[in-house]
Amino acid sequence: MKARANEPRGDSAPVPMTVDLELSVNGRPYPLSVDTRETLLDTLRERLGLAGAKKGCDHGQCGACTVLVDGRRVTACLTLTVTVDDRPITTVEGLEGPGGLHPLQKAFIEHDAFQCGYCTPGQLCSAAGMLEEADRGWPSAVTADVAADRPVLDEEEIRERMSGNLCRCGAYPGIVAAIAEVSR
Repeated sequence: MKARANEPRGDSAPVPMTVDLELSVNGRPYPLSVDTRETLLDTLRERLGLAGAKKGCDHGQCGACTVLVDGRRVTACLTLTVTVDDRPITTVEGLEGPGGLHPLQKAFIEHDAFQCGYCTPGQLCSAAGMLEEADRGWPSAVTADVAADRPVLDEEEIRERMSGNLCRCGAYPGIVAAIAEVSR
């Protein structure tokens, strides 16, 4: 990552810093020059044309912008692009594998786990990250047996782990059913 000051603007306003970096998004490299204040969400949507992650609240409270960085869930609206230089990023566009739709994508369709679809990309990325966390044995606030190798992903556990992702349409029963199916 190389930082450089922008050209002087002739006024006394602070001069933003620009950084050269390389993002790895959905397995593809993207060399970029970004302002140090730019969020990952804006970079993905405005610069890379990956519009899956949505700008919902822009305060990290709704989860519509959830993507995976190093396989872990992050809210892209609160993540500065400069912090993810050379780290693998997965958006909803990258969930699909060579064999077609990701199992979560199939289950969301089968269980009608969306209505308007605005939150769906964030829900899918969050669910993928949540399943990985459970596979690693990470407990949540409601995990009954924190010493277990893998938490039991019942409805309560899934709801707790997905609580950072809001659905204004109320498709929660389908979302929980879809995740439960894939977790088995």
